[in-house]
Amino acid sequence: HIYQDCFSDVFHYLCGLTGDHHLAEELTQETFFKALKALDQYDGRKDIRAWLFTIGRNTFYSHCRKRGRAVSWEELRETPSEVSISDELMDREQAFLIHQFLHTMAEPYKEVFTLRVFGELPYDRIAALFGKTPSWARVTYYRAKEKIVAYLKEVDQHDPDL
Repeated sequence: HIYQDCFSDVFHYLCGLTGDHHLAEELTQETFFKALKALDQYDGRKDIRAWLFTIGRNTFYSHCRKRGRAVSWEELRETPSEVSISDELMDREQAFLIHQFLHTMAEPYKEVFTLRVFGELPYDRIAALFGKTPSWARVTYYRAKEKIVAYLKEVDQHDPDL
């Protein structure tokens, strides 16, 4: 049941992360395999999709580490609704800094930002995953984006060559 109900969402989320349908399909299969092995760890407090997205994201990062490369935001598919931040992603060094900062960002900001930008999920779907309102998802995304922009400004003040 979980597989049938969630496969499409996890697949589209991983397509957003990888930009490659074949790789996304492979990682989706691996995500469900890992989820099945760890099903006893799912506590049921939030939508199972959020748990699967976390497993999928970690599976993607593991895949990248095994290949010996950092994940570049330039490689990830741009969403039309996020054009304002995509300008920041164009520079490879800034892309790395953003990616690095995203790894340190607190939840739920990191997850909401990831779901919106990489998973291409609308605010109402993100809200449903967390059991919140679309307004909450919108505000949380906006705050995450503001944290990233502030971080980039801070880094730029310390190293204007970036």
